Amino acid sequence: MSGNNSTVNKTFFEKAGLPRQLLFGYIGIMIFMMGDGIEQGWLSPYLVSHGMRVQQSAALFTVYGVTIAISAWFSGVLAEGYGVKRTMFTGLVLYILGTIGFVGYGMPDLNYPLMLLFYALRGFGYPLFAYSFLVWIAYSSPQQQLGRAVGWFWFVFTGGLNVLGAYYSSWAIGRFGHLNTLWTSVFWALLGALFALVLNKGSIKKQTTGGSQIKELTKGLTIVKEEPKVLLGGIVRIINTTAQFAFPVFLPMYMAEHGYATTQWLQIWGTIFTANIIFNLLFGFVGDRLGWRNTIMWFGGIGCAVTTLLFYYAPQIWEGSFWVVMVAGILWGACLAGYVPLSALVPSLVKKDKGAAMAILNLGAGLPVFVGPAIVGLFIGSVGDAGVIWILAALYLVSALITRFITLPDNAKTIYHYSNTTETIQL
Repeated sequence: MSGNNSTVNKTFFEKAGLPRQLLFGYIGIMIFMMGDGIEQGWLSPYLVSHGMRVQQSAALFTVYGVTIAISAWFSGVLAEGYGVKRTMFTGLVLYILGTIGFVGYGMPDLNYPLMLLFYALRGFGYPLFAYSFLVWIAYSSPQQQLGRAVGWFWFVFTGGLNVLGAYYSSWAIGRFGHLNTLWTSVFWALLGALFALVLNKGSIKKQTTGGSQIKELTKGLTIVKEEPKVLLGGIVRIINTTAQFAFPVFLPMYMAEHGYATTQWLQIWGTIFTANIIFNLLFGFVGDRLGWRNTIMWFGGIGCAVTTLLFYYAPQIWEGSFWVVMVAGILWGACLAGYVPLSALVPSLVKKDKGAAMAILNLGAGLPVFVGPAIVGLFIGSVGDAGVIWILAALYLVSALITRFITLPDNAKTIYHYSNTTETIQL
């Protein structure tokens, strides 16, 4: 009987594409990212309401975005050279030290230099912790399940950061206050680390030795010369979430002009990413069956281009219709998940040095944190809201075009491994 249960469980995990040996790791990532996402929806308005200028708040998030981008790049090469668990633990330590300094010394008196220093330090934390886990997934998952495995990663990552973090924060602020709510992020980070680093027993098939650590660091740069398609994948990854970080800078004011209150905007934004985490899973399955590149091009690039415009123009075309705007936003969030197979496609371009390939992809994941707001700041004065939207839509079309050139060996859609043989499905 126990044998049958074991077979059923094995079949479930295989069909779901969820690496069973990394289950606690996935749970840990979700919990950690929930703690990291606590302040996303309210920190900037809180700082401005307490006397800080908007420009200072923007600069704070820009510095935070820069350190996230740097850390995102290092996460892949450090995970490859120093070990995934060591890199994740380093991220945990930096996150906690940054939080203690930011909340304990910067926030109480709004000491701006300390806030900049420690929020930047905090920014180094989550990419080292979360994105390093992607390298673990890349080495531990069967190739035919890799699209679904990374889909599960983005499900827990986005679910923690954009959904649970926001819902928990809205509940906690009323009970603990703003500063104490920020302090609880330390607890969630430690709890997430307990699951991911202690309870998670999954092994890592490939691990480099200390003698190759410097070589692995340089690989994070030289990999783009050896395999230019990896660089193309990094560019596509930047475009993927640029709009996600651009929208909150100007869309709330645009929505207000068309009669939508801040609470309604927050409901729309939260629902978008609730839908997004569901489609992160679905597009993992779709990518494994229709092909990773096809999924990115059509659902990600073309889909996001169309739905970006739809989301913007819906309040004008259907004035006062909250649910139509909501549906348009959900469609954009769903198409945003069409890029999920990129995390399977890029490391599959190389036979070894997958950590270096993931480093470029992770850098692409970190850069939009300040690229998105920078696009708004640079162009909104000259071309307005609509011009910025068209720029973002055009970038999505560019990403679809670039993806056309990111081909797997033998022009395969997805690489499948059966026993000791390899079978490719041709386009």
